[in-house]
Amino acid sequence: MAHWPAPPFGSLRRLGVGMVLVGLAAGAGWGAAPETSTPILREVARSDRQWTGIALSEGIRLFVNFPRWSPGGDLSVAQVSLSGEMTPYPDAAWNRWEADLPPADHFICVQSVFVDDNNDLWILDAANPGFTGVVPGGAKLLRADLKTDKIVQRILFDETVASKNSYLNDVRVDAKRRVAYITDSGVGALVVVDLKDGSSRRVLEGHPSTKAEAVTVTVEGREVKNSVHADGIALSPKGDWVYYQALTGRTLYRVPAKLLRDFSLPDERIAIMVERVAEVGPSDGLAMDDKGNLYLASIEKNAISRLDAKGNLSVLAQDEALKWPDSIALAPEGLLFVTTSQIHLGPDPPEPCRIYCIKYR
Repeated sequence: MAHWPAPPFGSLRRLGVGMVLVGLAAGAGWGAAPETSTPILREVARSDRQWTGIALSEGIRLFVNFPRWSPGGDLSVAQVSLSGEMTPYPDAAWNRWEADLPPADHFICVQSVFVDDNNDLWILDAANPGFTGVVPGGAKLLRADLKTDKIVQRILFDETVASKNSYLNDVRVDAKRRVAYITDSGVGALVVVDLKDGSSRRVLEGHPSTKAEAVTVTVEGREVKNSVHADGIALSPKGDWVYYQALTGRTLYRVPAKLLRDFSLPDERIAIMVERVAEVGPSDGLAMDDKGNLYLASIEKNAISRLDAKGNLSVLAQDEALKWPDSIALAPEGLLFVTTSQIHLGPDPPEPCRIYCIKYR
């Protein structure tokens, strides 16, 4: 796959990243492609370290995160420039982690990032480096104000929400109702957070919809040995439904968000309202657009799939370069950004992990 071509960006760079995205959405620099082909991939950035989450602000600013799955590395959250350079975000101090540092004040093992409708960046720290167990006092959800580039809200999760074997994986935020929804891929559950007072609770722990299925997942001929529970998550455009899926599984589920927001409801009441949506194949990240179309990182297919609002499943883009597509961020200009993490190739993959951009409409 080629890098984004220099000439079109040279003329647009002075107008800002937002104008670059508009130019790409209109077709600048993409070149012609047969109508029968899937969309062209454009490489945005690459890294020798594995990244997972990706988020795009209104600005337009691009953010990624690097979980601490192996020793070393002083970068957990970064902003990616147009040239592909990465700067620690919000600063180097937050990105520094050693065992004797206060766990609430530093990134330990960040698994995902997300920008909400208020243009705030949310950072989910699973605090489970190398899958060795959650560091006490380290699991947290942070809100960064993109106007000041400061952490302005910090919600800590105790052992009742993030137990030792938990791995808080992905997050979606309903900015209007001020609620966050999180998957726990380590144990299998959802976590709901009231962002107004910082309270949180676990739901659907052990429910079939949040647990890995008895299936074999194979990526580029390699069998994925570990069972990964509830992983990808998405929120419907009006915030009515929460969609989620176990990575080791082929079934997509959803549950009414209003039930999750009602902390007085017992788990049993929520469980009976879980709906099976479709068989979509093993998927990592999920993202839903404003039309209700769901985009899935289809790890077995080296592809981005799309489940439209009518329930039709299709392949949006498929390419061998999409080596374990991980997380997805959508831009209103009709562009989809996706990280490749190459998890099936181990902690030190033979080639860099990449971010690609795809036109999705």
